[in-house]
Amino acid sequence: MTKTCLIALGGNALSPKGEAGTIAQQFLHTRESMVEIMEFVRRKYNICLTHGNGPQVGHELLRMDLTHDVVPPLPLGVCVAGTQGTIGYMIQQSLQNALRDDKVDREVVTLVTQVRVKENDPSISNPTKFIGKRYSKNEVEALEKKFGWKMKKQEVDQWRRVVPSPDPDYVMHGISIRTLVEKGTIVLAAGGGGIPVYNDKNNKLEGLDAVIDKDLTAAKLGWVIRAQEFYIITDVDQVYLNYKTPQQEPIREMTIATAKRYEAEGHFQKGSMGPKIRAAVHFLKHGGSKAVITNIQNVTKAMKSQAGTTIFPAFMPKA
Repeated sequence: MTKTCLIALGGNALSPKGEAGTIAQQFLHTRESMVEIMEFVRRKYNICLTHGNGPQVGHELLRMDLTHDVVPPLPLGVCVAGTQGTIGYMIQQSLQNALRDDKVDREVVTLVTQVRVKENDPSISNPTKFIGKRYSKNEVEALEKKFGWKMKKQEVDQWRRVVPSPDPDYVMHGISIRTLVEKGTIVLAAGGGGIPVYNDKNNKLEGLDAVIDKDLTAAKLGWVIRAQEFYIITDVDQVYLNYKTPQQEPIREMTIATAKRYEAEGHFQKGSMGPKIRAAVHFLKHGGSKAVITNIQNVTKAMKSQAGTTIFPAFMPKA
């Protein structure tokens, strides 16, 4: 039986930290990433791809900061929708060209995806997710008044806008995504965690200025498409205990129980590895057979259990 995999590409796989993030640079990194993703094609997986969009949304927000007095600014949810399209285009074209090089006849499509959140999610009334440019304290009051933003101090004299980060409740268009994936179409969906929407008091969908965790959305989408394997592509080669300390120790394999124990011991930071472990555990608890965390350079090795960190539901298969 053909296996189905869900691959979550981190935003930095397409726009690494420290670069300007020009379109030429992003296309270059996208093409490099697709060279590794082609291994899934060669192994004849059914494939669904999702991606981060942090750097790209940050750029969209900065453009609006610079042009708001000339062009009306866009809501954050619309920016997420826009980046789903632009990043989808880059991945689609790069993967289509890689498929041509290998003489593989498979279509690649991007599906602009809404993700419903609960209207009473506590993060909506208490936003904590930092986004966008950093400002000094003397700029904060004017920005809050002009745009209706909520802002908080992140570091000394560095203030940033904060938005809700509710959990994904329901990935919309799931049946369409699953149908395409099962027919062999490579689908790009739920980019950036999905466009946040909720049901209003009239049971109508309404957009929300928020950011949904992309890895947890990907885990839920993996359940919808009945994926057996979940690959989380990030900027580190694998998961570590005591990360960035003299006692740093790599983890090659672990079970859900072990992952939870390490998490309780404080090994996985909330803003970085913590959400990825949470997403992997969610995926495995809902039918997945394995979740892999690695960087783009080690994907092929990780598929063979020669790199990265593999998490299993309750046991680790013998080599």
